[in-house]
Amino acid sequence: MSEKRKIQLTGGSTYIVSLPIKWVRENGLSAGDAVTLSARPDRSLTVMAEPGNEEKKQRSKIEFSLTGNTEDDFRLLVSNYLVGYDIIKIISPNGFSADERKFIKEAARKRLIGIEIVEESRTELVLQSLLNYQDISLDKSINSMYRIISSMLEDVLRSLEDQDLELARDVMQRDDDVDRFYLLTVRQLKAAIDDSSLAQKIGVGHSKDCLGFRLVAKSIERVGDHAQRIAKNVIDMDSPLEENDEILRLGKLSLSVFKDSIEAISTSDAVFANNIINASNKISGLAGNLCNKDAGTDNRLGESKRNILESLQRISEYSADIAEIVINMHAKKMKDSCRL
Repeated sequence: MSEKRKIQLTGGSTYIVSLPIKWVRENGLSAGDAVTLSARPDRSLTVMAEPGNEEKKQRSKIEFSLTGNTEDDFRLLVSNYLVGYDIIKIISPNGFSADERKFIKEAARKRLIGIEIVEESRTELVLQSLLNYQDISLDKSINSMYRIISSMLEDVLRSLEDQDLELARDVMQRDDDVDRFYLLTVRQLKAAIDDSSLAQKIGVGHSKDCLGFRLVAKSIERVGDHAQRIAKNVIDMDSPLEENDEILRLGKLSLSVFKDSIEAISTSDAVFANNIINASNKISGLAGNLCNKDAGTDNRLGESKRNILESLQRISEYSADIAEIVINMHAKKMKDSCRL
């Protein structure tokens, strides 16, 4: 809903605009209450109500066992977490089985940062987010994902070279930690879109940058998926690689360009980002050529090598995507500075 309001002058030097009465009532405000005004780069002005802490808590209710598949039902919980609900009540009309209750508790703690079970009964489980957005900035969330994935890539290349299956299995397990920080990042960005003051608190200059960071986070998360996929193929290989296999050199190049793409986010250097894209394209091309060269190999080693090469190719392509987003966000900042 949008309305036009005339600016009025009072006291000879103060400009005032009246607030829509419906908005005031819906937010539980009355004369004497305070609101927060935030000037935006797009010449708009955001008016934020400041209700009490309990009123700020967003609540939702979802019903489990609708599909008969616990994993499918759990996605409903994840969607409510991402939207930003603070208190989520899960209901099972016929009561939770012991396995369902155990699954929900373990999955929530394993996959969702800041979620705790605060109440439970035979037919209900109440989960609450105890996370304070200011405790974990967006930069910290993205860097946590990056550090985990970098260690995954370094270790999976070592496991590939030494055929260390235990190390490869450990790499596969670490992808769960990447997913937790990815979901937290999405939750943060969704909240920042609705609240411009929160966007600044978590380190986003303004809400319109949220889409760029959302795409960056998704690309980083996909790199983690491919690190896990490489680890799985290391385990599936029935014999080690030959000494000085090109895959190892290509793996180190892919890791290097991924690290550079993350560095480009903080530097906002368009020239550096363009160099990353060019390097990524070369690596992707090399991986494609090697994959085609091994296309005629039908044994398990050949299949695993092709899968690993495809993953290295995707990692370099996601790194290029991150660098391209950096260039686009840099262009927006330049446009905004020219307005000022």
